[in-house]
Amino acid sequence: MQTSRARLRRPLLLAVGAGATVAALAAGMGTSAFAATVFSDTFSDGDAAGWSKSGGTWALAGGAFTQSSTASELARQFAGQSGWTDYQVQARVRPTGFASSSALVGLAARASSSTKMYRLALLGSGRAELQAVNGSQITSLGSASVGAATGTWYTLRIEASGSTIRGYVNGAQVGGGSNSLVGAGRIGLVTAYAAGSFDDVTVDSTVSNPTTPPTSTPPTPTPTGTPPPASWPTPTASVKVDATVPVPVSGTFDGGMKRYYGIGDGGQSESQDPMFELAAGATLKNVIIGAPAGDGVHCEGNCTLVNVWWEDVGEDAATFRGGTTYTVDGGGARSASDKVFQHNGPGTVYIRNFRVESSGKLYRVCGNCSTSYQRHVVMDNVTATGTKVLAGINTNWGDTARFSRITILNDPNRSTRICVKYQGVPKGSEPTEIGEGADGVNCFYSASDITYR
Repeated sequence: MQTSRARLRRPLLLAVGAGATVAALAAGMGTSAFAATVFSDTFSDGDAAGWSKSGGTWALAGGAFTQSSTASELARQFAGQSGWTDYQVQARVRPTGFASSSALVGLAARASSSTKMYRLALLGSGRAELQAVNGSQITSLGSASVGAATGTWYTLRIEASGSTIRGYVNGAQVGGGSNSLVGAGRIGLVTAYAAGSFDDVTVDSTVSNPTTPPTSTPPTPTPTGTPPPASWPTPTASVKVDATVPVPVSGTFDGGMKRYYGIGDGGQSESQDPMFELAAGATLKNVIIGAPAGDGVHCEGNCTLVNVWWEDVGEDAATFRGGTTYTVDGGGARSASDKVFQHNGPGTVYIRNFRVESSGKLYRVCGNCSTSYQRHVVMDNVTATGTKVLAGINTNWGDTARFSRITILNDPNRSTRICVKYQGVPKGSEPTEIGEGADGVNCFYSASDITYR
């Protein structure tokens, strides 16, 4: 981005016109009434006048505005006018420290308060996410892996035009869609449990021509030839586990068909530690998870579970927390009083060549997490016995579930529910069931996809 190194903030706003123009600007920027650039700050003069602080440790150094504390839950600087409506804000942003994978450094638009805004965040996980923030309720408007790393400058841009919100990192769109959370507000520089530097902030009252926001195309099943296992395996040995077993980034843990057990109380109590924690790209294979198993397996990014068996599911068999693609190939689970697989992060879960017995739900997306995503599940070659629901999804968030080669055993009354639909809600509330069955929109299957025996 090419900008003048002169400081342009309040003087520029006054220069665009007399009192009537300034009053109109406060009421809402329109592309016909103002010069394109209505705000600019390069921080080269060492002056932070015009910015208002809310939390954090801020300083001007080296021609940038820096927030240095990774311990600050929310650190923000706001500028501009509360009446700004349609505009684009751009800044160069450099993360310098993340306290966790969910920590963030980013840019805000239409901030109507310190806790209500649109936010484009670089996350400690390496992803970028466009968010509608309303206090503790965060709705994702799209995300992408950008390899966000400390010490690197990124150009972030948010475009707000009516109810259309779009976010870009280094010129590439990472999210966008229609959202009416807030219609006007100031710009902001934000961090949460992270440190970062900001430079070359500009606000333009001319929003570029809309582009089609990225859509999450529902995936389709890819049939495989391996049938679900006909019986449960016999462990080659038993291993007592006293603490969570980490599997590193892109690493593989091959258990050799040993039984691993010993964490948690074997019940449904929340916040139990997992037996295995998989970093991004990790694979867990040839493992039998016995009881107690705590919260089973946590996938912090993309992961692959191959021939993994849960003899007695505790809180959950596996929770998919981050990433975009998660694969369960082979194996089985039984005795899950609530659910087998919990999907909290974005993306798609593929479940194939799998058997489930005596369980509540095989798969459920989170209906009240702090961040809402569009999520998908694809099931192929799955055998279910004594299981109440195969998939539960939130249709108001665009979730989909696709099924092929599903075999349901010992269900003469056909009481197994294939696809149950819910209304996703903010954290703190409980989702409501609103229907079930194939509809060609969210739940995809035909009679030939389901076999009862």
